[in-house]
Amino acid sequence: MKKKFQMENLDCANCAAKMETLIQNIPGVRSASMNFMTQKLTLEADDDRFEEILEEAQRCCDKVDRGCRILRP
Repeated sequence: MKKKFQMENLDCANCAAKMETLIQNIPGVRSASMNFMTQKLTLEADDDRFEEILEEAQRCCDKVDRGCRILRP
């Protein structure tokens, strides 16, 4: 499954790069791309674990910047 998410309070390109690297290393993630300019995360991951992976992705964001959030539709 591949989905795009709006980011909230993503403050710098360096933080976005760090978050992207952490998210890419989550088991079950096929690809992850964090775009600072558009404030979007594109996440492709296993369908059966997508929600669990998305929660782990949020924890990765929290490690880099506590105020940054992945907005769910």
